[in-house]
Amino acid sequence: MSLLVVGLSHRSAPVSVLERASLNAEAQNKLLHDTVAAEPAAEAAVLATCNRIELYADVDKFHAGVAELSTLLARHSGVGLEELTPYLYVHYEDRAVHHLFSVACGLDSMVVGEGQILGQIKDSLARAQEQHTAGRLLNDLFQQALRVGKRGHSETGIDRAGQSLVTFGLEQLAAGGDVAGWARGKKALVIGAGSMSSLAAATLARAGVAEVVIANRTFERAERLAQILTEGGDPQVAARAVPMDAVPAELTRADVAVSCTGATGLVLTADAVAAAVEGRTGRPAAVEEDDDRTRAAKARPQQPPAAAGDENCPLDLSAVQPGFSVMGEAAVAGMDAATLEQHAAWVAGGTAVDRPRETGRRSPEADAELIGALAATAASAGRIPEARRPEPVAVVPRPQPVLFLLDLAMPRDIDAAVHRLSGVRLVDIESLAEASADAPMAADVDQVRRIVADEVAAFGAAQRAAHITPTVVALRSMAADVVAGEMARLEGRLPGLDDKHRAEITQTVKRVVDKLLHAPTVRVKQLAAEPGGAGYADALRTLFDLDPETVAAVSRAEGGRNTENNGKNRGPA
Repeated sequence: MSLLVVGLSHRSAPVSVLERASLNAEAQNKLLHDTVAAEPAAEAAVLATCNRIELYADVDKFHAGVAELSTLLARHSGVGLEELTPYLYVHYEDRAVHHLFSVACGLDSMVVGEGQILGQIKDSLARAQEQHTAGRLLNDLFQQALRVGKRGHSETGIDRAGQSLVTFGLEQLAAGGDVAGWARGKKALVIGAGSMSSLAAATLARAGVAEVVIANRTFERAERLAQILTEGGDPQVAARAVPMDAVPAELTRADVAVSCTGATGLVLTADAVAAAVEGRTGRPAAVEEDDDRTRAAKARPQQPPAAAGDENCPLDLSAVQPGFSVMGEAAVAGMDAATLEQHAAWVAGGTAVDRPRETGRRSPEADAELIGALAATAASAGRIPEARRPEPVAVVPRPQPVLFLLDLAMPRDIDAAVHRLSGVRLVDIESLAEASADAPMAADVDQVRRIVADEVAAFGAAQRAAHITPTVVALRSMAADVVAGEMARLEGRLPGLDDKHRAEITQTVKRVVDKLLHAPTVRVKQLAAEPGGAGYADALRTLFDLDPETVAAVSRAEGGRNTENNGKNRGPA
């Protein structure tokens, strides 16, 4: 087994990079085919979700595999390799298995314990099977990952710690309050009719919204989802479908909108949202100078400047704005020409202040030029204009939102500039990532980790044991050929041997051969299943002088049968 995964996720890359690197269905198919066409890879699967892009492959060379998979990810995502590389992570063999099993259990999700990832893993396997890029290794791996994920959810309380991204997003819209109380009686607009949008529509219906409107580019899919909500949900929830061109009008009526489409461009621009707010309230949506996150950052208290290197500084340090270096622009703001010249000389390491010159600093001529330029500015303006950052002020609370927006798409459906519109609360993948960083983890997570560790060990043992199977089969085939050859030679020497005695002799020789081979083949399978047991197959081939091509033919036949069977049985794992 030479399993390799190269990818990036919300844990390794900022949302802006994930957004640019996202892959649509066509790009995923092309990536799969280009991967198996590359020299180091024999199998490939892509796991692409709203917060991760991972490429799995069975490779014969580690370093060449990492280089090739990284290059392919960069090429198909459109993000340059040099820019993408710092955000990539690599897992190999057992670590790659451990990573996927952890992902399947929700341990690596933005919201720990969420179960929606299982459906995405199943879709990833189905895509690789349909494109004929999944062989025995990836079929076994992904199907076992689905079983491990279901085991983690059924045998532990991880569901209490985790929730779907939809539920977490709605909690953020409700500002930490009760979602059912917040949603009750509201009118909801869901843009998109895929799995995430369907989950959002169902979650909103259960939360008690008065109406759910579904908009989708394929109107029939929107109608189907609306019908499901009407027939299978709360009879008090009205659901209807509308075409995509009705979204602006419906946004004016809606209290909350959830968008999750596969569009490559924006579905809702800031202007469209502002127009919806104005149509709803009769007043233009004011644009805040900064959004909540920027203002909160500005309101944080500044750290005092470091004292190191401030000896003999002519500047009155007590007057320096906290958080600014005494060698920076803010330090000289407001100085008169004389003080400025003295300070500039101190900074440059000149002779106006008794301060030793440091190695590698500018020449005296350059210092003089700098001091002269600063002094000339001070002379003409009277002093260097004030450039200090203003003191932190209390954040003025924004007005209560009249429109709540949840963007679960990657790349984003809703313009990030909407964060600055008053009367609107937007929660997107970036803000969800920030909020989830402080989310508490349940005690059941440790139990799930133990399950993952046990399953990784079992999967590795099974794969190592399977690796030696073709060699054992080839050995038994060689033994059968030896028996057949010896029986043919015996018949030549004893032509009068009747059928009864010939059958008895043949069966006796076969029993002898089977008994001689039984203990060694059983033991070698046990040893091969242990860590470091890969060498036993090579030892067996060497000891019995087995033809490598015969072993390879058996391996190909076994892999073909497994792939065919897995392709025919794509039901729930």
